[in-house]
Amino acid sequence: MRDRDETGRARNARPRDAYGRPLPHGAAGEERVPDDYAAEPAEALAEAQRLLDADRPFHAHEVLEAAWKAAPEAERTLWQGLAQLAVGFTHVRRGNAQGARTLLHRAADRIAPYAGSAPHGIAVADLAREARALADLIERDGLGAVADTDLAPRLRGQGLFHQPRS
Repeated sequence: MRDRDETGRARNARPRDAYGRPLPHGAAGEERVPDDYAAEPAEALAEAQRLLDADRPFHAHEVLEAAWKAAPEAERTLWQGLAQLAVGFTHVRRGNAQGARTLLHRAADRIAPYAGSAPHGIAVADLAREARALADLIERDGLGAVADTDLAPRLRGQGLFHQPRS
C-alpha cells in the first residue's frame, strides 16, 4: 500500500539515503526537502548550491524541481533542466552510467537556450557545456573516470564542475 497525503495523493514517506535511494520504513535517513517547499529563485539557487556542495544532488534536485513548478512559464524549461542536471549527478553517484548520460544531455539541451539571457545570474552556458562534457566523458571512459569528481557545479558564476575532489 502506497503512502498518501491528506488529499489522497501518492507520497513516498520512506526515508532516503544521501543519494535519494529509498530505505526501509523506520530506518534513519537524510532530511528531506518538504513537499511544500517554496522559495524565491535566489533562495532556491542558494539552497540547491548548498546541497550540491554537500554532495546531495538528489536533494538539490528536489529544491530545483520545486522552483521549476513555481517558475513563470518563460523560465520553466530552465528550472526543469537544472533539476535534471542534479538528477544526472544523482545517477552518477548511484552508479547508473546510462541514466547519467541521458539526464546530463537532456539538462544541457533544456538550459542551453537560456544562455543569452542567463536569468538570475545562472551560469547557463558553462553548465550546458560542462554537462555535455561530463556525459561524453562517461560515454567514453565510464563512471570510473568521474568516481572522484566534484559534482558541485557553480550554478552562478563559473559552471566548471568536473574537477577531481581534493
